[in-house]
Amino acid sequence: MRRRDPLSAEAQPSPSTGRIAGYFKFAERGTTIGTETKAGLTTFFVMVYIIFLNAGILGAGFGLDPAGIAAVSAATALIAGIMTIAMGIVGNYPLALAAGLGINGIVAFSLTARGLSPEGAMGVIVLEGLAVTLLVVVGFREAVMNAVPLALKKAIGAGIGLFILFIGFVGGGFIATPAGGVPIVAPVFPTTTAQFLFLAGLLFTIVLWVLKIRGALIISIAVITVVALALGVAKVPTEFSVTPSFATLGKFNLTNVFDVLGTLAAALTIFAIMLTDFFDTMGTVTGVASEAGLAEEDGSVPGVGRVLLVDSIAAVAGGVGGVSSNTTYIESAAGVAEGGRTGFASVVTGVLFLFAIFLSPLAQIIPVEATSPALVLVGYLMFTQLKGIDIGDSEDGLPALLTMILMPLTYDITVGIGAGFITWVLIKLAKGKVSEIHPLMWVVSAMFIVYFLQGWLDILISSPAS
Repeated sequence: MRRRDPLSAEAQPSPSTGRIAGYFKFAERGTTIGTETKAGLTTFFVMVYIIFLNAGILGAGFGLDPAGIAAVSAATALIAGIMTIAMGIVGNYPLALAAGLGINGIVAFSLTARGLSPEGAMGVIVLEGLAVTLLVVVGFREAVMNAVPLALKKAIGAGIGLFILFIGFVGGGFIATPAGGVPIVAPVFPTTTAQFLFLAGLLFTIVLWVLKIRGALIISIAVITVVALALGVAKVPTEFSVTPSFATLGKFNLTNVFDVLGTLAAALTIFAIMLTDFFDTMGTVTGVASEAGLAEEDGSVPGVGRVLLVDSIAAVAGGVGGVSSNTTYIESAAGVAEGGRTGFASVVTGVLFLFAIFLSPLAQIIPVEATSPALVLVGYLMFTQLKGIDIGDSEDGLPALLTMILMPLTYDITVGIGAGFITWVLIKLAKGKVSEIHPLMWVVSAMFIVYFLQGWLDILISSPAS
């Protein structure tokens, strides 16, 4: 089966793109330098929030002063920019990377609560990143991706779509996030100017999309930002540039976790974070590549080894940079929705992150209410991968349902993937279809069982012998 043509005939590449077009395979993927630039801009706009959010999370967890928070912000943009450019050049996929939400919360609050220093917590990230890199080098990570049944690959993509949509409503103020907890649904009736702005922006974005207006997402972000400024929801900064500090670079300690927790508990902690990093990326790459029409009929992603290598090195870079593990972002799907099909879109996004190091006050103009409607629409587009699943077949349908629904409900992609894997293997085993279970599915399902039992294992290990 041929891959779907992701772009219309209008978007065929111009010969003038020369070497860039040849290197990034514009003609083969049916895109142009203009489309890729627009896609890169869109991805940057919907994920620029991480520069400030990551600094806020780590600052709160580590007890940083304003100067320390500013240093984390600058380093977050620096590592994101470098690794996103690397992904574009090496992987040639429209995937952007930055400090991973979820893992940064574990680093800031969970690890430090267990007695680790901030440097020790970053050391854990370096160690888990090195472990994932080793798994990539020996081919294990790619082999696992190829061993996953097509129905689960589709479910992962659709589940990530629900997760992105959920994130959009969190940003819009309709889903509340208690401190340190899973988001919960808030009252459905808008009561603030920001909520009304989000709803109006969502309807505006939907209209632009169904009318097939080119650049719908970036237009909606720009228009909503202007309205937000007029309504006072967004503020014009008093300064537009800053002199960055990179004081966090190199601030990590590889032995602190073993000194504080002991060898076994430290190993389990590193394993749990590694598993999150491992499968979050697998889900994101599979889902975004499928949405871009770049995956094969069986759901495999050509050249995925290079993508996974850059992603694993990004985890190490995040720890070394003192900003937590960097990972491939599901918001990359926003750029894909705007036509991004190559790594050139990632290069554009990465360059913008590097500019944001010096222009961070300017980047703060764009409010979350302007980007959240785009995320809702992107979530819908990814959720359409559900049509590739025979949901009426319980052998595939039940694991697929658990995969999809648990991602937004637990606010954790890895939990959804793990539940789907374990359930799929269990059903095949119960039906006597052991021959259909790839050996790696046994291995990975066992890993997930250990992952889900980690809390109990931690208690068991830390309890004094009776």
